[in-house]
Amino acid sequence: MQNYDINNKENIYLLHFSLFRSNLIFHLLSDTEYTIKFTTFAHIFKYMKYLIVGLGNIGKEYENTRHNIGFMALDFFAQSHDLIFESDRYATSAVCRLKGRRLVLIKPTTYMNLSGKAVRYHLEKHKIPIENLLIITDDKDLPMGSIRLKPQGSGGTHNGLNDIIETINTSYFSRLRMGIGSDFSQGYQVEYVLGTFKEEETNIIKPSIEMSKKIIESFALQGVQITMNTFNKKTKNKNTEI
Repeated sequence: MQNYDINNKENIYLLHFSLFRSNLIFHLLSDTEYTIKFTTFAHIFKYMKYLIVGLGNIGKEYENTRHNIGFMALDFFAQSHDLIFESDRYATSAVCRLKGRRLVLIKPTTYMNLSGKAVRYHLEKHKIPIENLLIITDDKDLPMGSIRLKPQGSGGTHNGLNDIIETINTSYFSRLRMGIGSDFSQGYQVEYVLGTFKEEETNIIKPSIEMSKKIIESFALQGVQITMNTFNKKTKNKNTEI
């Protein structure tokens, strides 16, 4: 086992980690050796795990629709990290390891209005705290191509968000809202959100999808507040709102 020395004029401290099976042992050496043993390192490192959820509907008929921009953002992230989604319970999933963090990516297969079932299952399965949950979703109340990261909030008129809030019994989770605009006549909201992006719209949303990758990475590495501050400044210069 390798030792790592931290020296100063008054004390010499040695801190090294012994990981074996399900035990984490800290050895702290000064004049006396103290051993703190935890029955499982999962308790210590649960804050190094993240659940990233892209919302959408499964099936070819929903591909490239405005309501599926959450799927599109997660697909771009996965492609950028050479990940492949595999069939899982209530979702397709992939795992990304990023500088010591473990990002569990899921695309629910429950259809949009029952997304909460997939979110709750994978939070519990992977023992991920709510503060490490990020939902990526479409938002008709934001202009096409704009994005807004929020640490909490209501689901508004979004059935997927509302089902998640009801199922996990809290609205205190981060969400990345991706603007799809509201260019539809009264009474045609469903047809609009389930409609496919037009060619010119695809060009508009492309930068926001690319930006979502950086936001996911920053969320895991630096947290939601720093990510909001950082990308708010960056995207203002590009006329993209966070």
